[in-house]
Amino acid sequence: MREFSQTELLHELEPVVAGELDRHLKVAKEWFPHEYIPWSEGRDYDGLFGGEPWAETDSAIPEEARISLIVNLLTEDNLPSYHHEIATTFGRDAAWGTWVHRWTAEEGRHGTAIRDYLTVTRAVDPVALERARMTHMGEGFTNSYDGVLHSLAYVSFQELATRISHRNTGKASGDPNCERLLAKIAADENLHMLFYRNLLNAAFQLTPSQTMRAVTDVVTTFQMPGTGIEGFTRKALVIANAGIYDLRLHLDDVLMPVLRQWAVFDMEDLDADGEKAREELAAFLARTEATASRFVERREARRAAQAARA
Repeated sequence: MREFSQTELLHELEPVVAGELDRHLKVAKEWFPHEYIPWSEGRDYDGLFGGEPWAETDSAIPEEARISLIVNLLTEDNLPSYHHEIATTFGRDAAWGTWVHRWTAEEGRHGTAIRDYLTVTRAVDPVALERARMTHMGEGFTNSYDGVLHSLAYVSFQELATRISHRNTGKASGDPNCERLLAKIAADENLHMLFYRNLLNAAFQLTPSQTMRAVTDVVTTFQMPGTGIEGFTRKALVIANAGIYDLRLHLDDVLMPVLRQWAVFDMEDLDADGEKAREELAAFLARTEATASRFVERREARRAAQAARA
């Protein structure tokens, strides 16, 4: 079973991209960030307008939700780097190029909306947020994977992970306005996931073993695009301990649903290399299941101990 070159993959999948783009444009609902921001809550900050400086007490949103909001926004802020990476991989011609620009426009809307919400509601320190943005964007983003199939596999999982992170952050905020906004953003992310998931499903039909290797490589090394954020490890731990996004959710709500949709463990037309990749994937998922279960057990034990001391 021969492998397809990157040029061949782009050419063979282009009709599928065109079809998925048409479907996306029919189901995507137009929305406007300004309609989701409680502007009447806003007031001047200190500085040019002589307002009040930001204070921790300005917002009742829990710390873990604030941290998740910051991580989500800083991730969206790096959009110029993401656009460069995806445009370099997929190109800017025909349906591929139309999709790249449409995706970029929709993702840019998310960053605008979240920043407006955080600034107006004083949910986070705007000075610290801007400094974090400058630092993170200064680092840029480089795709860890080479080639069309690896990139498609990554964004299939990443878009779903982002959707779940947004939805759970909104719920954890305790603010109906925040939850409404992030639910809207999550709906966009879900449509992006469907685009990429369906496209990679077509790749499985085209070259199953080559695609299986790409999926295994991505699943076993997956990292969220915000990994480069300063202090990300500590922030991710806070987010995980709050149940906003953790390994259990990553396995149960991201990896497994997408893998089941592709029916990776039911395929019968894999060559020896494809079978090897699938075996590696199965072994990794088994190890991840054990690790996720231990994490949840330890988290519940800590919560029980804290409740007993209260």
